[in-house]
Amino acid sequence: MPKSLSPQEALHKAAAYCSSGEQCCYDISEKLKKWGIEDSEASKIIEYLIKQRFIDEARYAKGFTNDKFRFNKWGKTKIAYALRQKKIPETLIDEALYNINEEQYRDTLLQILENKQKNTKAADKYDLHAKLFRFAASKGFEPDIIQSVIQSMKL
Repeated sequence: MPKSLSPQEALHKAAAYCSSGEQCCYDISEKLKKWGIEDSEASKIIEYLIKQRFIDEARYAKGFTNDKFRFNKWGKTKIAYALRQKKIPETLIDEALYNINEEQYRDTLLQILENKQKNTKAADKYDLHAKLFRFAASKGFEPDIIQSVIQSMKL
């Protein structure tokens, strides 16, 4: 097991970590625990990092949402779930999800369903519909939007 860091060393290391990419309080507190920092010291470090704008949960939520939607093609349900796991406040999650362009959202879902359809073997159109629906749901898209997009595909 690596030696514990002093609170000052942990602060510098955490600040460098935050500088290299967007982080949230939960991620930093987990790192600090791993580095052997006590809870009281960890909360002081996190408070300092927030004051110095190394950590900004609203900025983190927006960046996380944008990246997961654009690069991983995740739906809003899956993104919200992942942000809740990181203890991001619900208002910040709602705000970040609100910034997703609805037209782009539907187009992305249509694109991934069309790609999935090419590689999916199904007994009939109902089986295909069910498989596409389950796939889109597993990516975190909402049932009403999935249904609407699948119907527009004219299977």
